[in-house]
Amino acid sequence: MLVFLAGGAGYIGSHTAVELQNSGHDIVIADNYSNSSPEVIKRISELTHRDVAAYEADVCDKAAMLRIMTAHRIDCVMHFAGLKAVGESVKKPLAYYRNNIDATLTLLECMQKCDIHSIVFSSSATVYGEENPYPYVETMPRGRCSNPYGWTKSMMEQILEDAARADPRLSVVLLRYFNPIGAHQSGLLGEDPQGVPNNLMPYVAQVAVGRRDHLTIFGHDYPTPDGTCRRDYIHVMDLAAGHVRAVEYAAEHKGTAVFNLGTGMPYSVLDIVTAFERNSGVRVRYEFGPRREGDLPEFWADADKARKILGWSASRNLDDMCRDSWNWQKRNPAGYKTGCL
Repeated sequence: MLVFLAGGAGYIGSHTAVELQNSGHDIVIADNYSNSSPEVIKRISELTHRDVAAYEADVCDKAAMLRIMTAHRIDCVMHFAGLKAVGESVKKPLAYYRNNIDATLTLLECMQKCDIHSIVFSSSATVYGEENPYPYVETMPRGRCSNPYGWTKSMMEQILEDAARADPRLSVVLLRYFNPIGAHQSGLLGEDPQGVPNNLMPYVAQVAVGRRDHLTIFGHDYPTPDGTCRRDYIHVMDLAAGHVRAVEYAAEHKGTAVFNLGTGMPYSVLDIVTAFERNSGVRVRYEFGPRREGDLPEFWADADKARKILGWSASRNLDDMCRDSWNWQKRNPAGYKTGCL
């Protein structure tokens, strides 16, 4: 199949691009590189030994998306595009609503014009909101989200579901991610946020490599075993493998299907720091700060549906995630800017 990756040069999109090509699929990537780099495209090609059709374009740009979609016989769209930092979304809610929802509407409108009937959406566990108990199961209703980022994911899921109800030809697969970390085992691809990282693992890695002085842990008085937030962390390559199965499932499916992609095992912030130190041999300096608005104490996945229907389950553990994160960071101390050591 030919898969169009909207936002495909980003962290999850780039790893999925490699997994798709290594599974025999063809890809087209569109990205404005606002939180990625053109260097990513070269590295995807290096890892897969295949050329990559890539366009520098904003997914909110309808004319650009139409040009790309009409230039290729696309079978499925993968929607990774969007702003994604929880804390930043609390500070910049309008930017998140405008960008994320516009991107989704643009893709759906262009798909309709280009007769494309399959889309896999990069959603989030945050759509379960504050009310649902753990572990999260796909049959639970979307809840009251704790931050604008989560609300955009919830709203986009609703838009996609409505579009599928209105068009019986449309196949929508909603993949609810938990917390992706790790990197490609080669060290050529990894998470390279622009500016100060908003997510835990890249911050930990940048402290370890000397780019940051210390990690601030937001809150140490949560009702968890060590007082810090607990999350379901999943290796990005396991997540990428889930996307390949989702694309193949979407080709045979109509309507909307929802899958959790997680491990079902929560780890705390301090668990991550300890595991990273163990696998890197580097001490990570940290201090505690106040709680961050929008953070829930803990949550994790029930991923049984993905195992039964997609034949997918996570295979890598926390040590794998930390080891691959460190391998990426030590080989790319300044990210994609300076090349791989």
